[in-house]
Amino acid sequence: MTAHTDTPGSVTAVYKVSGMSCGHCEGAVSGEISELPGVSSVKAVATSGEVTVVSAAPLDEEAVRAAVDEAGFELVAKV
Repeated sequence: MTAHTDTPGSVTAVYKVSGMSCGHCEGAVSGEISELPGVSSVKAVATSGEVTVVSAAPLDEEAVRAAVDEAGFELVAKV
């Protein structure tokens, strides 16, 4: 579980997501996660399957899982 503070009041978490293969996939995952309360930044990288999320406070992993599921992909783990 990696979560660290980049700037005061923000938390960065990295998740492993399976199934992303292109920029459209990255956009779908980023779009769904960015709708979660407190999220300020999302960067999805299809080649590594990693999604980096910056938020005001630690996110509920089940909420992130539901957002990834809604985009049509699977949250494998929090890195």
